[in-house]
Amino acid sequence: MKYNNEWKDFEVIATGDGEKLERWANVYLLRPDPQVIWPAKSDLNKFKNLNAHYHRSSSGGGGWKILKPMPEDWVIGWRNLKFKIKPMGFKHTGLFPEQAVNWDTMINIIKKSNRKISVLNLFGYTGGATVACASAGASVTHVDSAKQMVERCKENLALSNLGDASVRFIVDDCRKFVEREIRRGHTYDAIIMDPPSFGRGANGEVWKLEENLFEFVKLCSKVLSDNPLFVLINSYTTGLGAQVMENVLKLAIDRPATYDSYEVCLPARDGVYLPCGNSAFMFLGEK
Repeated sequence: MKYNNEWKDFEVIATGDGEKLERWANVYLLRPDPQVIWPAKSDLNKFKNLNAHYHRSSSGGGGWKILKPMPEDWVIGWRNLKFKIKPMGFKHTGLFPEQAVNWDTMINIIKKSNRKISVLNLFGYTGGATVACASAGASVTHVDSAKQMVERCKENLALSNLGDASVRFIVDDCRKFVEREIRRGHTYDAIIMDPPSFGRGANGEVWKLEENLFEFVKLCSKVLSDNPLFVLINSYTTGLGAQVMENVLKLAIDRPATYDSYEVCLPARDGVYLPCGNSAFMFLGEK
């Protein structure tokens, strides 16, 4: 288990009954979490400062119920980095704070390399990892199939005073982009991927993480440079363990390396550590 405790603008206050109560700056949100299978110590719905509660519907999906006035969007910070927060569908806010533990690792590795590093961030979402790597001086290619998420990444870079950083934004299917990069002969010193559990492409292609991850990682190995630093896989699928992802890296990428795989957690004020998925690093250069 690993976690980062440097957040000042974010914290998990309490957990229980399938939900987590969080503070995002001065906004308090209550969201469902399938990992929270224990009872709450108190009724989280009655938290006096609660601004919004995400309710799941019986037919699937759900929506936010606003309980107290709150901004449409706002900004939180981690170290010198800033991120726009906005409650969206599927209970998301546009940021996964638990990933700060991986941002820290990537920043340290890139800075210690003492050379220009090129990073490929696949399924890049709103760009937490992109902002972190850019802040360390890397050039980043940020790929996501959703234009709205790529635009949010641009906003986060600007908020972090990194608007002039060397970041290339690509709105595309990640597999198709990697295949084109292989044909072009383009390579990268580091690869980050946050693949979804399930998805469909524009032409009806089906992505299932357990079935497609190994071959995708093997494909991505073809765009690694001759002197790479690392590959990182993140997974929010509860059934895909950290050791499984480490095994995928070992078997799909035939290069000398060291590894670190672990459950990513968030410490909560009520004393528990909230599981938030798994990560696996493959270190190909100096760690």
